[in-house]
Amino acid sequence: MANIAGLLKEEIRKQSKRVLKSETAQLKKLSAQHRRGIAELKRQVASLTRQVSFLERQEKRRIVRTPSAKLAEGARFSPKWVKSHRDKLGISAADYGKLVGVTGLTIYNWEAGKSKPRQKQLAQWVAVRGLGKREAMKRLEIVEG
Repeated sequence: MANIAGLLKEEIRKQSKRVLKSETAQLKKLSAQHRRGIAELKRQVASLTRQVSFLERQEKRRIVRTPSAKLAEGARFSPKWVKSHRDKLGISAADYGKLVGVTGLTIYNWEAGKSKPRQKQLAQWVAVRGLGKREAMKRLEIVEG
C-alpha cells in the first residue's frame, strides 16, 4: 500500500511539474518580449532626447546670435514705442532687457527718455521689436533655461 501511495505521489509531482513548466515557459517568452519592447522604447526615448537637446541648442544659438549693425541703420528709436511694445508683450523691464540683451534698468531709462541705446543695442532692440507675445515667451524660456 505504501508503495502505491509513493508511486501516486511521484506521478502527481511529475505531472504538476510538467504543467508548471509549460505555463512558466509561456510566461518567460512573454516576459522576454516585454523586456525587448521596453529596451526598444528606452532607445527611442534616448534618441528623441538627444534630438530635442540638439534642436534646443540650435534654437538658443539662433536666438542669442547678435544682429548685425546694418539692421539698426535707418531705425528710429522712440521711448514710447519701447514702453508700448513691452506692455503689449506683458513682461517686466527686466525680462524685456533679457530679450534685448541689456539690464532692466537700461530699459527703464530708455522708456523714461533718460538715455538712448547705442548702435549695437539699437540693432538688438530692432530685432526684438517685431516679436509677438508667444515668440517673446519662447525666447525668454530659452534664455533663462
